[in-house]
Amino acid sequence: MRPRTVRTALATATAALAAAGCLTAAAPAPAAPKTPRPAHACSPSVSLTGFSDVLDKTTYEGTFVGNLSALAPGRHGTLAALSDRSALFRLDARTLRPVGVLPLADESGAALDAEGLVADGGGTYLVSSETEPSVRRYSGAGRILDRLPVPDALRVAPAGRAQRNGTFEGLTLLPGGRTLVASMEYALAGDGAGLVRMQTWQRTPGGRFRLAAQYAYRADPGLGVPEITATPDGRLLVLERGFTAGAGNTVRLYLADLRYATDTARIDHLTGQDGLRTVRKTLLADLAACPSLGATAKQPQPNPLLDNIEGMAVTGRTQGRLDVALVSDDNQGDTQTTRFYRLRVRV
Repeated sequence: MRPRTVRTALATATAALAAAGCLTAAAPAPAAPKTPRPAHACSPSVSLTGFSDVLDKTTYEGTFVGNLSALAPGRHGTLAALSDRSALFRLDARTLRPVGVLPLADESGAALDAEGLVADGGGTYLVSSETEPSVRRYSGAGRILDRLPVPDALRVAPAGRAQRNGTFEGLTLLPGGRTLVASMEYALAGDGAGLVRMQTWQRTPGGRFRLAAQYAYRADPGLGVPEITATPDGRLLVLERGFTAGAGNTVRLYLADLRYATDTARIDHLTGQDGLRTVRKTLLADLAACPSLGATAKQPQPNPLLDNIEGMAVTGRTQGRLDVALVSDDNQGDTQTTRFYRLRVRV
């Protein structure tokens, strides 16, 4: 809000001079134009341009189209959508209808608990699984090309200090294609509550990835990090999410900056020690504040628009704002919905 300016004395003097004939009254100055708030605004930085439930409880070529946990811009007008049941769908980016599906597996042929997705160059994909956790690079035909190293501490207990179903949820490649970032969903055992580690890798001249810096991101109390995606300037959009039975989901969108954060790769336990600089973050929107646009929910929610949102991708730019797609993971359950959202985000 702009501060008010007091002009009472000046106005009184001006009126007196005008009444005495010493001053010719001028037309009042036009009010400064106000910046219009975007239609369907969730906040000054985020607006909702639409949502779609078109894929809820559908199948494609015998594969259930749901359990979607990640999105990535595809080639030739497609959007890649990753199911945590080990299937990678190609969707028409406009209609969202599936145009292809690719089964994925680990080295032994077992299904993945796939959570993070990056469309890499040449039609290849980087996929994270939270089972171990792991990051693998796949060909466009689903063949494993490479498996990235993972620090021991980030492995699921007892091999490491991560909790089951709390590891690599978010995965993104920074502009330039040299730095890959994976975010844990929750803190490691022995780390402070809400201090989520973000692991990076650097691409080598040979095209493989080597371990690089690690950072600490402080999530809001009770929330985890289900997804991250890079912005064109190298910062991150970060989803924070939580669920309370009988109340519903909390979903917040933050802008984060890895620069100036402490490299925590050699810090065994994050306890808020002096000198620890966490990743800077700025709240863009609490999605409960978005207009519902007629959406309905199958269980209690603070806003019927909300569901178990897990996937996110930057798909373009319109009028200086980023076009961002989100998707919810229905867990193949009756009380949740596979829902796509389209946002415009100013960063």
